[in-house]
Amino acid sequence: MKVLMFGWEFPPFSNGGLGTACQGLTKGLKNNNVHVTFVLPKAQKDAKASHVNLISANNLVLENCDDIDFAEIQTLLMPYISYDEYGEKYKNLEDNESTVYGKNLYEEVYRYSKKAALIARFNDHDIIHAHDWMTYKAGVEAKKVSGKPLIVHMHATEFDRTGGHPNQKIYDIERMGMREADHIIAVSNFTKQKVVDHYGIPPDKITVVHNAVEFNDYSNSEVLSKKDKIVLFLGRLTLQKGPEYFLQAAKKVLEKDPDIKFVVAGDGDMENFMINKAAEMGISNKVLFSGFLRGNDIDKAYQMASVYVMPSVSEPFGITPLEAMRNGTPTIISKQSGVSEVIKNTFKVDFWDINQLANKMYALTNYDSLHHEMANNGGKEVHKFSWDIPAGKCVDVYRKTLTYAGA
Repeated sequence: MKVLMFGWEFPPFSNGGLGTACQGLTKGLKNNNVHVTFVLPKAQKDAKASHVNLISANNLVLENCDDIDFAEIQTLLMPYISYDEYGEKYKNLEDNESTVYGKNLYEEVYRYSKKAALIARFNDHDIIHAHDWMTYKAGVEAKKVSGKPLIVHMHATEFDRTGGHPNQKIYDIERMGMREADHIIAVSNFTKQKVVDHYGIPPDKITVVHNAVEFNDYSNSEVLSKKDKIVLFLGRLTLQKGPEYFLQAAKKVLEKDPDIKFVVAGDGDMENFMINKAAEMGISNKVLFSGFLRGNDIDKAYQMASVYVMPSVSEPFGITPLEAMRNGTPTIISKQSGVSEVIKNTFKVDFWDINQLANKMYALTNYDSLHHEMANNGGKEVHKFSWDIPAGKCVDVYRKTLTYAGA
């Protein structure tokens, strides 16, 4: 089976969980005998992966590979880019480049979709798979050209990203993509219900496929000793991820145990707010802002931490707790998350319940037996989350969709 897949980031050049999920899923699909051509808005020239060949879509010179092909489209689109950030990038272009790109984010999404149609015309494929809203127009245009069925993959809704105050244009693109799709994959029941409630999509058009975590390329040979008591937040510093609740809980914990350190790893539109907030709360000397981490530094951060906390306000899935458990680190996660549906060896709290969050932080950093039990049991549990399983479920969706479409 050949899949034409549209995404907007792929490790090592990625800014969030979407790229991590795409990488894991494509490896799982390979293990399920599926060949994927993965189309990116923009790929770095030195990007390499064992199962990926980089291909330029501008001249449509395609190279065959045994695993995954990459098609590159020159564009300003970047993962998690905002409308204003895109505008600033456009202003900074040289005059001779200005006619190549769209004048704003939505025009660029539209331009990307038209380029995607060319990719679909010249690439043999059985089915189309598009990840998140920036690629939905691309998936729809590819479907129009090739006549092949379209699967859209909902990793996060606009309601998740904005705390329930969606941008109407992005919402409209999401709804259009889901209505035009032959079938929808949602990363959790939590996400499926939002799609049903907010987009009017029939439940039987949606299949839940939970995410997983990679182990093949993972090495735990340099585990750092946990000499200090460290509580870690690792994620984008945005409203969706709940970093402010992390700080509020940290303040309460430090009142009981001033020896605990808190690390905030990530960047985003709340970064300056978080730094100023820590100072305002009088805990800036106990909170370290490390910035955005990549590659092995992510695993080292988990290994260094006594506990990992994901206090997300609305988390469609959330791969980071699985990454923490893989590194032997106990976790505390928001009940408002998809991953809470599938893992047992973790503490689950409401994101807004600062007292419970603080109590769990304190317990895991001060009671060795509890810490050891959570770390040991979590480490055993996480090994059942192989990407081959969700990939196999995606293949089932492909086959049923192709059968239904008469392809």
